[in-house]
Amino acid sequence: MTGTLHLVGVGPGDPELLTLKAVRLLGSVPVVAYPTTGEDSALALEIAAPHIHAGAERLPVAIPMTVERGPAQAAYDGAAERIIGHLEAGRDVAWLCEGDPLFYGSAMYLVTRVGARAPVVVIPGVTSLTAAAAAIGRPLAARNEMLKVLPAPLDDATLRAELDATQAAAIIKVGRHFDRVRQVLAETGHAEGAVVIEHATSTRQRITRLSDFAHDERPYFSTILCYRGDEAWGRT
Repeated sequence: MTGTLHLVGVGPGDPELLTLKAVRLLGSVPVVAYPTTGEDSALALEIAAPHIHAGAERLPVAIPMTVERGPAQAAYDGAAERIIGHLEAGRDVAWLCEGDPLFYGSAMYLVTRVGARAPVVVIPGVTSLTAAAAAIGRPLAARNEMLKVLPAPLDDATLRAELDATQAAAIIKVGRHFDRVRQVLAETGHAEGAVVIEHATSTRQRITRLSDFAHDERPYFSTILCYRGDEAWGRT
């Protein structure tokens, strides 16, 4: 019998935000795989650790954090082969993914690599986007307003054009792009209602109005929620 690969969303940081389905699976699956980086080690494992079966085999996968896509793609190729080895031996595997597996998640790179040779099941998770909104107690958008999710690495011209056409936006993957993103938000009129949420729902969570942000740290796991619409809740 061929095992099943479960792509498990472990949420944004709080171990209590895993779904009941994810917790049940992690309590029984024999192999748990997860991405590791030199920068944040194994955040997905850190989040899920309280729920993983004590006897589960752990399968770390080093993912190079480089601008060039080649090294990371090669790492996922290797990860898929290692995972398929377990599946062909009849062992189910859980791949841990921060947030939701298919919302800018690492799990997306395993869907086609493994799916052609073994069953793949996706277990959704709480996204950083909704976690950030919950952390500041503010809606992402309302009524007929548009909400755009914009990766910070986009060039300034693209960010500016997208922001000009929306009332509400979430800027993700901020990190080292923070200073230039702040400048663009000021130019488009989104800065006044913008809030920076770092490590949402985790013990390292920090919430700062963009206008008050002065500290030097630029964490990758941060989101900027900004709003320039007319709904009453958006006025500060």
